[in-house]
Amino acid sequence: MRFSRLIAGAALFLAIAPLAWGQTAPPAQAPILTNTARFLPVIAKHGMVASQEKLATRVGVEILKAGGNAVDAAVAVGFALAVTHPQAGNIGGGGFMLVHLAARNETIAIDYRETAPAAMSRDVFLDGKGETDPRKSRDSALGIGVPGTVAGLALAHERYGSGKFTLAQLIAPAVKLAREGFPVDGELADTLPRAQPRLARWPASARIFLKPDGDALGHGDRLVQADLAASLEMIAAQGPRAFYEGSLADRIVAGVRENGGILTRDDLKDYRAIVRPAARGTYRGYDIASMPPPSSGGVHLIEMLNILEGFPLRATGAESAATLHLMIEAMKPAYADRAEFLGDPAFVTVPVTALTSKRYAATLRSQIDPERARPSQTIRAGNPAPHEGDNTTHYSVMDAEGNAVANTYTLNFFYGLGLVADGTGILLNNELDDFAAKAGAANAFGLVGGDANAPGPGKRPLSSMSPTIVTRDGRVLLVTGTHGGSRIITMVLQVILNVIDHQMNIAEAVAAPRIHHQWLPDQVDAERGLSPDTIRLLEARGHKIAVGRTFGSANSILVTPEGLTGTADPRQRGTLAEGY
Repeated sequence: MRFSRLIAGAALFLAIAPLAWGQTAPPAQAPILTNTARFLPVIAKHGMVASQEKLATRVGVEILKAGGNAVDAAVAVGFALAVTHPQAGNIGGGGFMLVHLAARNETIAIDYRETAPAAMSRDVFLDGKGETDPRKSRDSALGIGVPGTVAGLALAHERYGSGKFTLAQLIAPAVKLAREGFPVDGELADTLPRAQPRLARWPASARIFLKPDGDALGHGDRLVQADLAASLEMIAAQGPRAFYEGSLADRIVAGVRENGGILTRDDLKDYRAIVRPAARGTYRGYDIASMPPPSSGGVHLIEMLNILEGFPLRATGAESAATLHLMIEAMKPAYADRAEFLGDPAFVTVPVTALTSKRYAATLRSQIDPERARPSQTIRAGNPAPHEGDNTTHYSVMDAEGNAVANTYTLNFFYGLGLVADGTGILLNNELDDFAAKAGAANAFGLVGGDANAPGPGKRPLSSMSPTIVTRDGRVLLVTGTHGGSRIITMVLQVILNVIDHQMNIAEAVAAPRIHHQWLPDQVDAERGLSPDTIRLLEARGHKIAVGRTFGSANSILVTPEGLTGTADPRQRGTLAEGY
């Protein structure tokens, strides 16, 4: 069968399909990255993969063609991205996977977020005067959490795979890519020069990603990762415990501790991925499933959708000042609640039912002035009791049986800490910067946190990752998610609104200009592409608008009567959606 391909940023996409409810989507407003009149998705009958990197996408498609299900393909893509997309794909970090099983009409959340080592203390990221020292969490090995990716991908394969592939078979394409290498291009070529100072700090990293003269590998250079290939082969041969015990674990621990970290072999040995109930809500008759704590993504995505459900967004129109104003005002209280209530549910009680309730949303909605912005200083975390990342990567997968996977995982910064554990080829995360070093302190993405997200032994730091699956009558409609740090939740929100309220096809929904407000600082971040008139109208309502760079990569799939339609976000080079 022929493959349809979509390379983000190309001048022409290959096919268009109407939306699931039988209506053709209107033209996208203000396309921001090409001169094409409208954005068009890939269409396929039997399976679809949309990811941040084309080689990894093709690995997933080949697994689907060979009879694997969506989980098999997602596991293979996850390992492949650790090789081909080292700026965020990983086995040295962690993340979250949402799995929809069509036969059981069930959506499961797999939490493989990193955990803090047992020696972690409350004040580990403070200086001698009790003030935050960001260098400790962002630029030192103290910021390395116990990696969860290998455990998470292996758990998904063991419990929800088709049974047609061994874990070793799913890892094999990644081993081949690491050992034989591949030409540097796309986003990898764009980011390696920017990451050069970070990678140059660590000799093992420099040997892999830099040339002998110290310059970063550039476009057309071949990236070969022999040590990573050997590590992946060890995991393939011995199973996931090879990563958490034995000689590979010893090398990881040595790499961390030699550079001032506190990770121990027992920390690795004791790590477990966790299957959790998905965070659930509804929006205009559609069922929303997303990640529960320790991700804040699902809770606050549903909170914002609940608030906005009471407004006629289809009537006010996509990208109108009236619609954007309401979206911004819904974002503010959700992020205020995030700072107050969210943390690792093993250590704090998170009022999930309350925060995601329609009654609580009605209270928040009543506080919105449809004509005027509220200063963030006047907004505090609500009282739900009466009602009870920019450097991450997301991919979406669906198979012919209707199974779906939304997976988002991360190293935190681009290339994580930049430290490769010598002899392993494994880049390690600096994920513990996602803790609130002290109450009220902001992390690298400007997110303010409180005691609910304080550092502590064995704790999982709060995340914004929001892999999401939207269903109706038990059938998948939309699989989505994105990278983007604190902006992840609002980006996923906008993809959903663009599809359900504004009836865009999936390529238009992903390509449309995005906005973001996270309560503090009191500022709306807006991508270029919104009309100057819209910006002026928002400013007249009292919003402070900062128009700047694009953000996120919402690689997504939408089910239509004509088949699976997919798109890879055109904001980065080298992304690919492909089906068969």
